[in-house]
Amino acid sequence: MKETNLNEELSVLVIPDRVLLHQTNMNMKIGKKIGSEIYQRVKNDDFYGIVLGVKEFRAGRYAKHDFYPVGTLIRIENAHEMRDFYHLKIDIIERVQIDQLIPDGMNYRAEYHLIPDEVDIDPENQEEILKHIRFLVSEISENFKGAESYLEKVNQLNDLNQVIAYVFPYMRLSVDERQKFLEIRSLKEKSLAFLDMLIEQKESIQFQMELAAKFNEEMNKKHRENMLKEQLKAIQDELSEAEGGSGKKDYRELIEESHMPEEVRRVALEEVAKLDRQGPHSSEENVIRNYLDLLVSLPWGESEVKDIDIEAARSLLDKEHYGLDKVKDRIIQHLTVMKLKHNQQGSILLLVGPPGTGKTSLGKSIAEALERKYVRISLGGVKDESEIRGHRRTYLGALPGRIINGMKRAGEKNPVFILDEVDKLMVSYSGDPASALLEVLDPEQNDTFSDHYLEVPYDLSDVFFIATANSLRDIPGPLRDRLEIIEIGSYTSHEKFHIGKNHLIDLVLEDNGLTKDQLQITDEALKTIIEKYTREAGVRNLKRQLATVARVASEKIVLGKVDLPYVIKEDMLYDMLGHEITQINEVGKKNPPGVVTGLAWTPVGGDILFIEGAFMPGTGKLTLTGQLGDVMKESAKISQSLIRSRLAFHLKNMEFDKKDLHIHVPSGAIPKDGPSAGVALLTTIASLVTGQIVDSKLAMTGEISLRGAVLPVGGIKEKILAAHRAGIKRVILPRENEKDLDDVPEDVKAELEFIPVDTVEDVIKETIGIELPKPVLMDVNSDSLAGGAGA
Repeated sequence: MKETNLNEELSVLVIPDRVLLHQTNMNMKIGKKIGSEIYQRVKNDDFYGIVLGVKEFRAGRYAKHDFYPVGTLIRIENAHEMRDFYHLKIDIIERVQIDQLIPDGMNYRAEYHLIPDEVDIDPENQEEILKHIRFLVSEISENFKGAESYLEKVNQLNDLNQVIAYVFPYMRLSVDERQKFLEIRSLKEKSLAFLDMLIEQKESIQFQMELAAKFNEEMNKKHRENMLKEQLKAIQDELSEAEGGSGKKDYRELIEESHMPEEVRRVALEEVAKLDRQGPHSSEENVIRNYLDLLVSLPWGESEVKDIDIEAARSLLDKEHYGLDKVKDRIIQHLTVMKLKHNQQGSILLLVGPPGTGKTSLGKSIAEALERKYVRISLGGVKDESEIRGHRRTYLGALPGRIINGMKRAGEKNPVFILDEVDKLMVSYSGDPASALLEVLDPEQNDTFSDHYLEVPYDLSDVFFIATANSLRDIPGPLRDRLEIIEIGSYTSHEKFHIGKNHLIDLVLEDNGLTKDQLQITDEALKTIIEKYTREAGVRNLKRQLATVARVASEKIVLGKVDLPYVIKEDMLYDMLGHEITQINEVGKKNPPGVVTGLAWTPVGGDILFIEGAFMPGTGKLTLTGQLGDVMKESAKISQSLIRSRLAFHLKNMEFDKKDLHIHVPSGAIPKDGPSAGVALLTTIASLVTGQIVDSKLAMTGEISLRGAVLPVGGIKEKILAAHRAGIKRVILPRENEKDLDDVPEDVKAELEFIPVDTVEDVIKETIGIELPKPVLMDVNSDSLAGGAGA
């Protein structure tokens, strides 16, 4: 029942982040904006109102759905105006259910009805619950100083609802949790829920107290350590002053001595000023010091320019690198241009070649010839752009990129900088490091290279960059366009012999603690190791096999089992190195029809390739085996079409539609692909269908087109060397590849006959002896075609 002096409608009050429980009273501070209207109405009389909670507090007017449907009926007994707030004394009468909200200006009035508690617990059980509540409140209060008066008040209250209402405002609960508790009408359910909340509060406070104790212990330990460090620092400063030195770096002096550009010098001095403002325990101090250390250690001033002695440079390259005449000539030309331009770089070299061919050691020799510092970084597997450009200093553990680190190591502004394995860079979610290299390797813009960590431009224009790669195919086009490419081919057996005899044997003896008076290797043994125990374009594996020989020999020398000098001969290699690792394909005395010798290029040099064909009854199907790639399969199909079109008049009894053709390339476990086998495939089919034998001492290479043209191919030098090694006497090659014979050693060319060809008719004439008329190319605009399809 509503009291007779209450209105049917009452004003709605919103007290942010508060839910009031009934059957208690409380004092409250309220802001001027909300409290001014209440103060005017309370000055002369009591004021009744409905306090409703809101689901989300915000400025301005609330919508009806923003309010919770259950609130509390209050009476404001008095209000006192203070300077910044109003002090209210509130009597919280009863819980109410809102029936309707009626707009009243910017606020609302509410129609309501009272919903008192359902007393479903007897007095004895109420008393028992009161004991538990007082006990839990007492245990919680022990963790807080000055809680005695609060605990005394709890013990004086004898009504369960009043105790709950008194303790409730001090509990750490969300507004939603408070509202749900307010809406519980069952006194028994409310009491049990309150006990659960008290237990949770107690456990939470105990956990926080344990954490605080542990944290205080750690803080005390760190404070003690910091105090000891400060004392140690003070002692070190006093000792250094007593010795007449300075305990700190004078960054301003170092900046002046470093000859930085004015722009960089200004940034450095700003960082020094920032460092001076740091407190004794500042976390930024180390970051600033590391940055300043990098700035003052980088070479900024002009490096000493030394005159380039071209003759001495050529002598050094000839001494340290056998063969590679074209490569050394190109490097000498580059150094000559640098001498004329007074060491202005102007271009960047890219040495491309198979592994072990001396690309990196060539860079080292260039540095020695120029009398410059040598810096090398490996880019293989790098997939983070920050490896090149560095990290932003805002990141924890930030570092400069490899380029700036390399310049710091060099200590001068014009080193020879080797960028190894640029074709092994990888793209990932961290960026494209190859794109980051564009600025480094572009002479037009590397004078203002920007490293993310450095944050000031750095001049790389005096650096002699030499990049190395195994393949041009894996280098992005924009990066490749900025480089001057020098290709390094594979070594011939003759070159490997001289490299081994003049360089590698001495290195291996030194690495194994031996001398020439203790161990010697005959020329025949060295040639056998090259031909039968290594298969590579370079000489890395050759050095490895020589080292194996030296290790085996060193044991016998140390134990005194052999006489000195211990001479390694060819027939001793089996006991030292085991079975022969490589097998050189040699041509037979006579090939049957359908067997042709082709020439192939591999990453470790050239090789001969036997192509075999067979005819059988069938339906004109073409079968290809030997793990051939798509390009070789296409060459085989083109060859089949050319044979049917070119030899049709000579093979009138040959019914292609009733014969299956099978072409096989031995060594089926090895993938094979490329256009170079086109001529050999054509000759295989031609030999097979005509029954003519192709000379076993004749090898061939070249690409064919459907119109019958023989097109140029690559790797001519390696293929010719393989042919010579296998005992070939004549080689068919595209006419446009004649110019590539300049790269072949003269002693090899002297023992071979080269047959340049332009068309497949030339190939058939030279291989199986059938001379075919060359097709006449018709002019599509001539009158001979005027008759069209009906002619």
